Amino acid sequence: MIAKMTKVTFLVYHKEYDCFLKSIRDLGVVHVVTKAQGGAENASLQESIRLSARYASAIKLLQGMGVPSAEAREGDADSGEQALQQTEELLHQSQQLAHRLQAVEKEATALEPWGDFDPQNISRLQAAGYQIGFYICSEKQFKPEWTDLYHATVINRVGSKLYFVTITKGDAVPELEVETAKLPENSLSVLQQTVTDLKAQQETLQNKLKELAGTVIPDLQAAQHRVHSQIEFSKVVLSTDALADNKLMLLEGWIPTERVAEMTEYLRSQEVYYETAALVPGDDVPILLENKGFFRLFEPIMRLYMLPKYNELDLTPFFAPFFMLFFGLCLGDSGYGLFMLLAVTLYRLFAKKLSASMKPILTLVQILGASTMVCGLLTGTCFGFNLYDIQLPLFQTLKESISLDNQQMFNLSLILGGVQIIFGMILKAVNQTIQFGVKYAISTIGWILILVSTAVAFAAPGVMAMGGTLHLVFLGIGVLMAYLYNSPDKNVFVNIGLGLWDSYNMATGLLGDVLSYVRLFALGLSGGILASVFNSLAVGMSPDNVIAGPIVMVLIFVIGHAINIFMNVLGAMVHPMRLTFVEFFKNAGYEGGGKEYKPFKN
Repeated sequence: MIAKMTKVTFLVYHKEYDCFLKSIRDLGVVHVVTKAQGGAENASLQESIRLSARYASAIKLLQGMGVPSAEAREGDADSGEQALQQTEELLHQSQQLAHRLQAVEKEATALEPWGDFDPQNISRLQAAGYQIGFYICSEKQFKPEWTDLYHATVINRVGSKLYFVTITKGDAVPELEVETAKLPENSLSVLQQTVTDLKAQQETLQNKLKELAGTVIPDLQAAQHRVHSQIEFSKVVLSTDALADNKLMLLEGWIPTERVAEMTEYLRSQEVYYETAALVPGDDVPILLENKGFFRLFEPIMRLYMLPKYNELDLTPFFAPFFMLFFGLCLGDSGYGLFMLLAVTLYRLFAKKLSASMKPILTLVQILGASTMVCGLLTGTCFGFNLYDIQLPLFQTLKESISLDNQQMFNLSLILGGVQIIFGMILKAVNQTIQFGVKYAISTIGWILILVSTAVAFAAPGVMAMGGTLHLVFLGIGVLMAYLYNSPDKNVFVNIGLGLWDSYNMATGLLGDVLSYVRLFALGLSGGILASVFNSLAVGMSPDNVIAGPIVMVLIFVIGHAINIFMNVLGAMVHPMRLTFVEFFKNAGYEGGGKEYKPFKN
């Protein structure tokens, strides 16, 4: 469900405005109506945003070191500022070393074909009046007469390339039509030693960064949080309207209705004028979901799509049971469900510290695992084996009472799809009644009567015969509602035309929507087949050896089922979400587009 919101307006004397903002930030319940004005030109806000990005980059860098952090502790923001400076300084030094190392390695690579020689010897020859030329060419380009004319000497051959020098007396080297090599001023041994020294310096800097990574990440996170608070504070200031020659500051916001009394008590001692107001059409009200217990666990799935508008139904509690069931049918293996349930339960028991946001996700995984265990009993699949082949009274009783064959599972998928789609249409009628009034829901109610009466007549002819009097009465009422009251604001002929158009859309769209639910059967079947294939591989590929045979069998079994679990769990999440977001939400008339409630707080 969506929490009720109350609009609140504050009027504050300008000299007391900063203290007032700190007060409501400490209260932490007011969602401030932010405005775009002044944000782009505000230098202080831009600087804070850049500083936040620096903290984020430093935290990501240190976390990427793979160093286990010390014991969990509260970070210190002041220490975080110093840690940011140290991290950035070490990173700057490391980047400088990397650039220098790249240049030296390039020089060493260029000098390797010429060998290790002392450049001072070249200088001595030049001082004695001899010029040394260094050239590179292909074997075809090299001319034998250069040996006599310029005393050309081949130093090295690399592939088809020749590296040679010329020695001439005079002030200039010969101008040969080949590539001239420009060699570094240091010898190869000196360059190689420089590379070794630079790498050692790099390793030292990396070790210093790793030392920081093990200790300062909480401090950096605390400092980043303080910067985020400053950014939010600046945004709120920029969202304030100045009145009465900038003497009065006007701020608008939203607060959950149930917390208005708390805010009133908190601000009673403040020199602030404020008033609350009822909602008016067109207000962009922030959305706070307030589902309880089981339904609250599915709110993250709703957020993956979009939040509802303030004046429409929150569909989270209505799709949650379906999603749980659909996940179990898609995964469809009791063994996989048991593995998920036990793995998460053990993790929760032995994990040292779980964040508040992590606990509901783990609980959701446990529930989905339990659903998979139950749904897997419909086919008797457990790690690719059939439980109902075991001749035990328990399994044989379950086989007789709840087991379904492939045709029955196929039919069950279609029935569940029809039930969810009709349920979504009922919610659409409720939503239309809440938003616009009952007359706008009459057409939807008519279609519900047509579909439900036809489904009952088809599935239970003893209750309502197809084409019987009772069935025709419901059909007639439904047709009149759907065709004559399709759009209350238009005349009867337009309504009939719109009704015919809706009939076409209903006939084509509804069939496609229902058939989409076949994936519940198909995914569960394919996962079970793949699991049994891995079992066959584990048995068939294991060697006939007392020691190696069981080891190979276990390895193939574990690796194969690990791959299958990963693929099927991914599919069991994606496809139920697809059925929820497309088929169910569409037939429920869900619009969405709500803005999340984000209170101004530390």
